Amino acid sequence: MPRRKTVRDTLRFPYQLLLLFLAALLLWAPGILTGQSSASLTPGPKPADIPQAWKPWIGEYGWPPENGTPGQVFIVGEKDGSISIWQRDSKPEDANYKSIDNFLSSVSPTGPTHRYLYLKPSGERVFSLGDVEWRKMTPDAGATQQIFIKPVKPIRELREQALGDSPPKEAGPFRKPELVELTSLDPAIHLDIRYATTNDFLGTPVYTQARAFLQRPAAEALVRALHKLQPLGYGLLIHDAYRPWYVTKIFWDATPPEGKIFVADPAQGSRHNRGCAADLTLYDLATGKPIEMPGTYDEMSPRSFPDYPGGTSLQRWHRDLLRRAMESEGFTVYEHEWWHFDYKDWHEYPILNIKFEDLHSGQGLAAQ
Repeated sequence: MPRRKTVRDTLRFPYQLLLLFLAALLLWAPGILTGQSSASLTPGPKPADIPQAWKPWIGEYGWPPENGTPGQVFIVGEKDGSISIWQRDSKPEDANYKSIDNFLSSVSPTGPTHRYLYLKPSGERVFSLGDVEWRKMTPDAGATQQIFIKPVKPIRELREQALGDSPPKEAGPFRKPELVELTSLDPAIHLDIRYATTNDFLGTPVYTQARAFLQRPAAEALVRALHKLQPLGYGLLIHDAYRPWYVTKIFWDATPPEGKIFVADPAQGSRHNRGCAADLTLYDLATGKPIEMPGTYDEMSPRSFPDYPGGTSLQRWHRDLLRRAMESEGFTVYEHEWWHFDYKDWHEYPILNIKFEDLHSGQGLAAQ
């Protein structure tokens, strides 16, 4: 005799369909259920780009602190569709900003206190406040040329010394290192390893090869961040990742005191040395071109701070998008560099001092 169909039987088939649907979501789009989808990464609506005519004027004007003088810096940027002016105090590590004025376009002077921008016959861009002029100090938007420093000592001398020294001794235990070459994980990971070229902040190569490695958990987390950015039209451009300790020592010894906040102390080691830090930016998947940010990579100035108010709304939006994507996968932005991200497990790995050319899978340090 046939069994009578119950309410449970009636609901069973839709219930099974619901389970299959949820399983599909977990398999194909885990971010939808976890709140970490591509759409949730965006820091608000994407702003429009500014008019091309405005772009050369965006930047910093004045003179930085030098030889004990406080300096004077004005920031020309864009906010809410208008050119905005901020004045920055001379403190490099904890800078404060004061809003000065807003205006829609460059104009001619109309009075002794009028604020305006103009181009001098010499080609210099100038910001004027009354009868005082400040020249532009920063490169124009889209510039890829590195901003250099003057090393304290010749790099050749510092390299020889660093190669002869040893990293600080540490008490373990540590995880066994497993450095993975990032380009082996996804073709949308592109490289611009400045330290293998003369286009780095020292003006000379410090790497012998243009390669990028991370410890496997950090590498896999970076790929997950990339996959969240791809539906939005962006890829990841890597400037640096694992860095041998001797290079950290070169950077420290070459950098003058005012720039020390941008380089790691070799006595402590760097999170780059542990294979758990990445320097990176966004690039446009459609064109392959790097995305403009409020400051340039490895620039030793407050423009590098993740909360710098200057630049344009679109540049700041892209900077914040990169940060949100990386932080969603366990990375933390360094307080003085918008491009530098540390993976959460960095303290579980030892300081390494192996050159790129000595990394290979036989050591268990450069897995594919």
